[in-house]
Amino acid sequence: MHPRTLLATLGTASAALGACTPAVEVTEDRGREAVYEGVQVILLDEGLVSFSVAMRGAKDEADVEAFGRCAAAQYALDKGFGFARQVRTIVTKDGQEWYGDAVYLVSSALPEGLRTVDAEVAVTECEELGIPTT
Repeated sequence: MHPRTLLATLGTASAALGACTPAVEVTEDRGREAVYEGVQVILLDEGLVSFSVAMRGAKDEADVEAFGRCAAAQYALDKGFGFARQVRTIVTKDGQEWYGDAVYLVSSALPEGLRTVDAEVAVTECEELGIPTT
């Protein structure tokens, strides 16, 4: 095979393989550290609590949900409860700012449901991950 033909064949093969590679989205948040801007707590009813959290540098909705979960776990411990159950979390983004509106039921006994939180375990995990709890 002629060298130019071989080079053209390799170039075509490389381009074809490159087309099979999934695209990776490069965001302007890449490489940024999360900045936790605060938590507002509102008691909705006995044991039912709303946590409004704000942060910058979140990778996705899961980071914002984790911040809300950490706040709920610490609140449960501060109020003498050992557990929390996530009722719902709504996450929104405005520019670089992420907001979470989380509602949790706090209780002394393990509540029924799938999204339960052992407050002591969660607070320890939050500290290890560098997520503030207050």
